[in-house]
Amino acid sequence: MAYKYLVIVESPAKAKTIEKYLGKNYKVIASKGHVRDLPKSKMGIEIENDEHFIPQYITIRGQGETIKEIRKLAKKAEKVYLASDPDREGEAIAWHLAHLLNLDVQDKNRVVFNEITKDAVKEAFKNPRSIDKRLFDAQQARRVLDRLVGYSISPMLWQKVKKGLSAGRVQSVALKLIIDREEEIKQFQPEEYWEITGQFMKKRKKFEGHFHGVNHKKVKLRSKEECDAILERLKGKEFVVTKVEKKQRQRKAPKPFTTSTLQQEAANKLNFRTRKTMMVAQQLYEGISLGRKGTVGLITYMRTDSTRISNVAKDEASQFIQENFGENYASHKPSQVKNSKGAQDAHEAIRPSSVERTPESLEAYLDKDQLKLYRLIWNRFVASQMTPMVLDTMRVELDQNDVQFIANGSEVIFDGYSRVYPSDTKKEKQLPLLEEGEKVQSVQIEATQHFTNPPARFSEPTMIKTLEENGVGRPSTYAPTLQTIQSRYYVKLDNKRFEPTELGEIVDDIMETYFPQIVDVKFTAEMENQLDKVAEGEEDWQEVIHEFYVPFKKELTTAEKELEKVQIKDEPAGFDCEECGSPMVIKMGRFGKFYACSNFPECHNTKAIVKEIGVTCPECHQGHVIERKTKKNRVFYGCDRYPECEFLSWDKPIARSCPKCGHYLVEKKVKGGKQVQCSHCDYKEEIQK
Repeated sequence: MAYKYLVIVESPAKAKTIEKYLGKNYKVIASKGHVRDLPKSKMGIEIENDEHFIPQYITIRGQGETIKEIRKLAKKAEKVYLASDPDREGEAIAWHLAHLLNLDVQDKNRVVFNEITKDAVKEAFKNPRSIDKRLFDAQQARRVLDRLVGYSISPMLWQKVKKGLSAGRVQSVALKLIIDREEEIKQFQPEEYWEITGQFMKKRKKFEGHFHGVNHKKVKLRSKEECDAILERLKGKEFVVTKVEKKQRQRKAPKPFTTSTLQQEAANKLNFRTRKTMMVAQQLYEGISLGRKGTVGLITYMRTDSTRISNVAKDEASQFIQENFGENYASHKPSQVKNSKGAQDAHEAIRPSSVERTPESLEAYLDKDQLKLYRLIWNRFVASQMTPMVLDTMRVELDQNDVQFIANGSEVIFDGYSRVYPSDTKKEKQLPLLEEGEKVQSVQIEATQHFTNPPARFSEPTMIKTLEENGVGRPSTYAPTLQTIQSRYYVKLDNKRFEPTELGEIVDDIMETYFPQIVDVKFTAEMENQLDKVAEGEEDWQEVIHEFYVPFKKELTTAEKELEKVQIKDEPAGFDCEECGSPMVIKMGRFGKFYACSNFPECHNTKAIVKEIGVTCPECHQGHVIERKTKKNRVFYGCDRYPECEFLSWDKPIARSCPKCGHYLVEKKVKGGKQVQCSHCDYKEEIQK
């Protein structure tokens, strides 16, 4: 026999990596994810007296051949090891595999490792354990809970609203948060306020100060009249320095990444969507071929809510930092901030499996996206183990006729962690050396009017941050949750911000009216805590479900009786069908609104609703440029005469030609605002903020 031991993992990439580490006595095969699950065609939960909830698992369609192959290989092996991912989902996969292969769940056949490196894998196989039934029960409870909610409410939404809709615990809360934010924006009343900014000079060095108050009391300026009254008190250009405060402060290193902070930072710094971040992180975790060195897992497990780092990784990082940056950069007490409330702390933070594998050393082996994400993870981890950034700060008070201006400045005297992971704060502004009692000259005093802004709509990173802060969902749920509410067309992304649709508002209204607990943030967070207690062995999973199901069942009965069919009315389009002459209407579809003939089903004419931008096509000079969207909702611009004219641009064309070469100009999004650039040559105009 060619092998003694069979090892079952989740993915083929992971199998390939691990088999190289274990040697010829081991055969490694992939289950390709879950092998058993609840049926898609029905609820799949047998409910006895509202107390016992018995899942009816079936083999997942398409997995028959995989299971057949695993059984065949398992018969030839002396022992079978289950090495699925080190989380609740992985524990469930191990449990189902054990049942399919008639393995003893008490046997020590479960192997877990947080990183796919030779040392970590070999060490894990020296210390196998039994399948943790508590973790499996927690995952099973979540699956049953989500099935009870989804398969009870979704059919009702199909019947009462329209086909293709769904409801779920976490997605309903996320939708409510987005709609509540939209309501805040609608109700927001802007308030006027004014600022007075002064430009000052000392020995040809300019610096800026801002109006603070009168007679050393802070004053907020609410109108032009108040502003004018302050300006009238200022006579001449001479100000006296009445106070100078000098301090030294530290800016601590950031914590290493958790799943949510990685998703947020990848969105902000790399412009990665949440799904893309997780896909690329999975590739880095499962293993990348490094030529002669073989396949290596480059990062630790990417689904975690902990900022904990192992002592081995800390020691390795400390040595690396001392050798490459100097002893004064290595923190002997790296930042150990407490994990967020509700964090499971099952795994370490996301970090490189070896700090010695620098991003530069891997450039030849990683594709563009893999390198970007690995560099972000590597830099953040190394920075987290470095000393703080040290700044000298100065706060200066300038006075004229009892009117005070404040000027702030700072200077970096030791860059610390920012040498690897630059701070996101604004560039430090340095003040000239100033002493109390000396005089400075004002160059310009200017008053500007402002209005308070409404709260911003959620972006993917701010949505994830809000869900995490409220204890809703877990690291593995954020990406699929945001994908679901978009695919159901409950929300749409406009300029990378979530905006609720009419359909989303209808569904949220039904959920709030009939299922208030499901959309209640605190209730959903408490349910997550209950599931954590199941994982810790403190709660029985069926009791947790029972406690939820009894009131939920009553709400469901009430909704089925009282909820009337929602009529989503068609809107007049304002023009007639070119095929039959009947009026066209605007209908609500699964992917948004579209034009359709009112004479349906006799006439099947439909048209997409397009947005004209007021620019004649620069290619054919006959059609008009319209805004279009790809299947992944990315905006691009094309000619409305397509396919006769195939003009296409990712950047928004504007109705002007380049003064340098005559080609069309485009509006391009750049850091700090928008910039007009030529589509052909190097002509650029100043950035518009």
